[in-house]
Amino acid sequence: MKKVGYLVLVVMLFSVFAACSNSAKESKTITIGWLPNESGEDIKSAREEIGKLVEKATGKKVEHKTTTDYIIAIESVANGNVDIAYLGAQGYIEAKNKNKKVEPLVIPSGKSGTAKDAVYYSWIAVKKGNEAPYMDGDKFKLDNIAGKKFSFVSNSSTSGFKVPSDGIVTYFNKQDKYKDLKKDDLLEGGSSNFFSEVLYGGSHQGSAVNLLADKVDAAAFCDTCVSNYVGLESGTDNRPGAVYKVKDDAAEPFDTVKGGEFSLISVTPVLNAPFVVNTDKVSADTIKKLVDAFTSAETTANQNIFVSKESGKKGIFAKTDKEAFVVVDDAFFNPVRELSN
Repeated sequence: MKKVGYLVLVVMLFSVFAACSNSAKESKTITIGWLPNESGEDIKSAREEIGKLVEKATGKKVEHKTTTDYIIAIESVANGNVDIAYLGAQGYIEAKNKNKKVEPLVIPSGKSGTAKDAVYYSWIAVKKGNEAPYMDGDKFKLDNIAGKKFSFVSNSSTSGFKVPSDGIVTYFNKQDKYKDLKKDDLLEGGSSNFFSEVLYGGSHQGSAVNLLADKVDAAAFCDTCVSNYVGLESGTDNRPGAVYKVKDDAAEPFDTVKGGEFSLISVTPVLNAPFVVNTDKVSADTIKKLVDAFTSAETTANQNIFVSKESGKKGIFAKTDKEAFVVVDDAFFNPVRELSN
């Protein structure tokens, strides 16, 4: 039954793609856009491995477009300057709002090899040693982040703004003093605002470094984007109280804060990020080739795409069990859309 359901979903997606892209005038080159988090030189080989997959599947040359700004990556796929992009859920939603012909291609699955557990984690962290104000007995609480200096990633980031800001507002709305607090109130700092100062890292790595460099008291960033640079020092992975330490061989931008440690005070699961495609630029036939290639057994077994911790390689996608790329439709991202309501 699972296979039947999957086939029905694929057929439905291809019907949408066909309707949108029968007239697509394809270039001999496919351009892939990357968010700042995946644009670092240290994971260039991981980007190129995805490029090889796309070239083999389509017979087209691949060009990579790295960015230093979320908005640039989102705009690029929406306006057709790139054909495919790897965006967060919120980035996809924003791109689709700008251009209805942007569709999800695949997402990395969870450990089960399905979309059921396809999540990563949004963290709010403080420097190790600064946990006490955020604790009530052995539990962590957010109360004392009010009035502090805080770092987000970008207001277009799912796990670096959308999810943590929603969590903060939901938590503080229960208090009379903050019953009218809105997410927009967190965008800027000031003496009369919720935070005294708000910084944006521009990437998850940048937000983490803002914290470790003592520019802020607390920061939001995600687990997967910093996993190449930090290791679990104590506690349970992806749980409040866990302490992470920057590796001695950490690449930029963590090379300036080697040995730095931070503690998690809040952890929230987030829907995995999709590769998305502009169906006005890429034909239904090419999209089918791409989906077949991404979801193939060969790709699932490719240790340069799904990288195990034991390999010592730096990648974008982790291999801990049955991780693979899987097909989802637009409705999969509705839980993130609902955070804006």
